[in-house]
Amino acid sequence: MSSPHPAARAAEVLSRPFSLGGLTLPNRIAMAPMTREFSPGGVPGADVATYYSRRAAAGTGLIITEGTYVDHDSAGLSDRVPRFHGEDALAGWKNVVTEVHRAGGKIMPQIWHVGMARTAGAPPFPDAPPMGPSGLDMEGNAAGHAMTQTDLDAVVEAFARAAADAERLGFDGVELHGAHGYLIDQFLWDGTNHRTDGYGGDPVSRVRFAAEIVAAVRRSVAAHFPVVFRTSQWKMNHYKAKLAATPQELEAVLSPLVEAGVDSFHSSTRRYWQPEFEGSDLNLAGWTKKITGKPTITVGSVGLDEEFLKSFSGQTSAVTGIDDLLDRLERDEFDVVAVGRALLADPEWAEKVLTGRHDELVPFTSEQLTTLR
Repeated sequence: MSSPHPAARAAEVLSRPFSLGGLTLPNRIAMAPMTREFSPGGVPGADVATYYSRRAAAGTGLIITEGTYVDHDSAGLSDRVPRFHGEDALAGWKNVVTEVHRAGGKIMPQIWHVGMARTAGAPPFPDAPPMGPSGLDMEGNAAGHAMTQTDLDAVVEAFARAAADAERLGFDGVELHGAHGYLIDQFLWDGTNHRTDGYGGDPVSRVRFAAEIVAAVRRSVAAHFPVVFRTSQWKMNHYKAKLAATPQELEAVLSPLVEAGVDSFHSSTRRYWQPEFEGSDLNLAGWTKKITGKPTITVGSVGLDEEFLKSFSGQTSAVTGIDDLLDRLERDEFDVVAVGRALLADPEWAEKVLTGRHDELVPFTSEQLTTLR
């Protein structure tokens, strides 16, 4: 039997529907969450709704929104990043949901607390202190407030409330941002978590806060409403950081999250094709699926020849093939593919890939970060 034409193979592999909790996705393509500071006052406007719905209309099966701040004064670091609280912001998100659904897509918000990534005095609440597990920034300097039990409880409640609002507004699921050195990840990582109480020390204790958030979110939404948890090894400006040096250490982090109610993991890497541990070709999403048995979303320079750091120095990322990605999907190494910068560059990326128009794909340039289209 001859192999299918590359375009036909891409369509065949990526067009398969997939069930995530009670949600059925029309295909295996998701839009990765990318922070866009285009929501003045923290309120997503009509232009944000158009930005997401345009990609849904062109075949992107799942939209995962940019990070959006939970209702806690220390959660954010910009008044142009959207909030997920307050009547004005939630009305804006309701319009986003309506427009994405009208375009035939599915959508979930990524809810977020930046923790010690916050700068003292930054908007949207200048008087709120940066806070984290030990008050340490990513370099280990004392730069904020070590969270008390009252602080922890307030943040857990803020995540649960945001998830309940997401379901009430008609979103199709919710993603919890537990990656990249933000608050939840600051608890998971021993570089920023030096606590000696029940929230620090060994990996099981370090994951306790994250598991409490997941459990509270799970209780606040319907059983069929998907709860996705985003993880990463790397942290912003600490690209060689590791939560886990072995599959066994990764299992120690992930298992309590599964028990708490995670339906799927979104495993963030900078290059999806890189193996996570020695002795296996599996990437982080592949190992996560193998360890937990849960569906996983992979991400990292899909469709482009350079990872995202080059973008910030003005370097163009050229379009590249996805044969290796399709190989891995066919082997069920992971289940869904999140596309980031390639979808910023080309809102029709999914449609073009699914219909064999690879030669029409648009390369990514840093100028595309400056507009919302």
